[in-house]
Amino acid sequence: MPQPLIIRDYSFDWQDTPYLMGILNVTPDSFSDGGEAFSIEKALIKAKALLDGGAKILDVGGESTRPFAEPVPEEEELRRVLPVIKAIRENFPKALISIDTYKSRVAEAALKAGADIVNDISGGQFDPRMIDVVCDFNCPVVVMHIKGTPKTMQLNPQYRDLLGEIKDYFKNRIEVFTRKGLSPEKIILDPGLGFGKTFEHNIQILQNLETFKELGHPLLLGPSRKSFLGEIVKKSPKERDGATAGVSIYAYLKGVDFLRVHNVALVQDVLATFKYLWKKHELNL
Repeated sequence: MPQPLIIRDYSFDWQDTPYLMGILNVTPDSFSDGGEAFSIEKALIKAKALLDGGAKILDVGGESTRPFAEPVPEEEELRRVLPVIKAIRENFPKALISIDTYKSRVAEAALKAGADIVNDISGGQFDPRMIDVVCDFNCPVVVMHIKGTPKTMQLNPQYRDLLGEIKDYFKNRIEVFTRKGLSPEKIILDPGLGFGKTFEHNIQILQNLETFKELGHPLLLGPSRKSFLGEIVKKSPKERDGATAGVSIYAYLKGVDFLRVHNVALVQDVLATFKYLWKKHELNL
């Protein structure tokens, strides 16, 4: 089991996982919720709903990383996320905030504005200075696996050994961050569902999540409203919250530590109900 992770006044002791990370996109073009929080007022309303629903972390992002998305200029990303992070910190002082970015300057500014965690889809690959920023602030970092970039990642992704390649990537990134001085317990791993993976790749990752747990770090999963769920239930992104809840139960049984989701309240209720019944079931065995 990973070492406890303390952020502000909250201790993640891994006894009541998975903890929920609520998605707060301040973008006009994210794949399922673009524009919903594209102002400070809307963002605060959304933040409150996520926190009330059970989110332990708010993940603020100013650039869509959906398949085939074009990069957003750094200044525009800063313009989108900084006022929202400052407003959340002012209105919800105990909230834990993650900045979803692969740009070191955005991460640095967000951390200075009140963010607590860096969620980097590239694990410090796209902008190597990100490693220095994370280590200078000594903050937790989500290291995600991606093959390619958001613009190219879904153009026929192929692997010789999917699980082995992702695991080797994690080992490399862990070494890079810890060599720079980051405490190991502050590294959170995310296998990157949908980021350079086919439907079959995503299913294989889900079936073998324990492979990544073997590395001894908290594991985060981001299945929410992803296209592979659409292939299963044949529904549009906004209609996939039920499917997201279904895979969240599976992730719980596989020992996932964090779930990054849009509809926090639904997933929280589904998990609470399932965990209660499952524990009763185990006690009766």
